[in-house]
Amino acid sequence: MADPLHKPWPVRQELRSAAGFSFVDLVVVMAMMGTLAAIAIPAIHNMSDAIALGEAQRMIRSELQQARLKAVSSNRIMRVRFDCLGPNEFRMVELIGTPSAPAPQDAASNRCSDTAYPYPAADHNPVTVPNQDGPVKRFDPVVSFGATQTIEFRPTGTAHSVNTDGTSGPPLAGTGAAITVTKGAVVKTVTVNAVGRVQNQ
Repeated sequence: MADPLHKPWPVRQELRSAAGFSFVDLVVVMAMMGTLAAIAIPAIHNMSDAIALGEAQRMIRSELQQARLKAVSSNRIMRVRFDCLGPNEFRMVELIGTPSAPAPQDAASNRCSDTAYPYPAADHNPVTVPNQDGPVKRFDPVVSFGATQTIEFRPTGTAHSVNTDGTSGPPLAGTGAAITVTKGAVVKTVTVNAVGRVQNQ
């Protein structure tokens, strides 16, 4: 028989709100998310531009190094032309003709064309040059060339300038040539010196 003086302990019940989040809570959270997004989006955009600029610089450096290596290994004069078909485009091309004689084919606007000079070459007959042209390279359109000039590599590995008529110029003097890529006020540079050393600046 139960003791009338001792009542059983009451069962404790948790009170739960059925309301969930209030409208004020949602407004505060949305405002915080908007603020964070406003801070993060420009930073992400700037990071994306910096990545594109760095990638363009690496592509140019790689193409110049490959042209020098190709000149030495194939015993042919190789050039790297910039903006030769359109903006943001460049290509490693084999010299057509001789360095000292006028070479209008190498100054032609279609010299970088995949249609006129396909890659890979149809054959490797030394009589029917070019055989060593590389593919046309393009980088992100948010980046553009600043200073450029056609760079020529000899089989000795040395680097030369190229005149506007397509003939070879003298060896690069002083600190050499600089190829720059830009995005807004940010500039990255690839330099080539007379002995053919290529490096990022």
